[in-house]
Amino acid sequence: MEKTALYWGIKLLQKNVYKFEVQSIDGEMSSLSKFQGRVLLIVNVASHCGFTPQYSGLQELYEKYQGQGLSILAFPSNDFGAQEPGADEEIKDYCENNFKVTFDLFSKVSVLGPQKLDLYQYLYDCGLKHQGEGGIRSQIFGLVKWVLYRIKGKWKPKKNEAQWNFHKFLVGKNGIPVASFLSEVVPDSSILIHRLEEELKK
Repeated sequence: MEKTALYWGIKLLQKNVYKFEVQSIDGEMSSLSKFQGRVLLIVNVASHCGFTPQYSGLQELYEKYQGQGLSILAFPSNDFGAQEPGADEEIKDYCENNFKVTFDLFSKVSVLGPQKLDLYQYLYDCGLKHQGEGGIRSQIFGLVKWVLYRIKGKWKPKKNEAQWNFHKFLVGKNGIPVASFLSEVVPDSSILIHRLEEELKK
């Protein structure tokens, strides 16, 4: 009997991010179940990107909302424009010294291609529509991304995948992803803050 889209949708919702184990920037394996009951913002980051200053905005966001239940999970990746070439120790030092980062940093991973982190495959399978598209700035950046994919990229992201460094996935308190934000959506943008506050109130 052929399984329907509804069947697969139900199967997907039976999973959540708490099922996954990840490696911290210090090399320790841990389950994301330790974040159970918190709202998560999962971000793939890089140290040599035009969006790297968003580390400051993420830290400010974390300081403002951590007491209300927000955790930020940052995953360094070299998949976009080869803009995260360093090793974990170097990345950690850079984040702490330049941006005073205190939210959770994890070991460098792939978020595209066949070696992508299984957590990211789950985020993509949820099929969330990216928010933040539109406007001349987004159109120009789209062209820049296309050029960089051709020059430096191993993998061109698919529709539901992270599109560049500092792509953001918002996860509700039940561990189910609820929103996806393009890199252009800065941490203090109204669309991100509105959705974040909605989830924190649940």
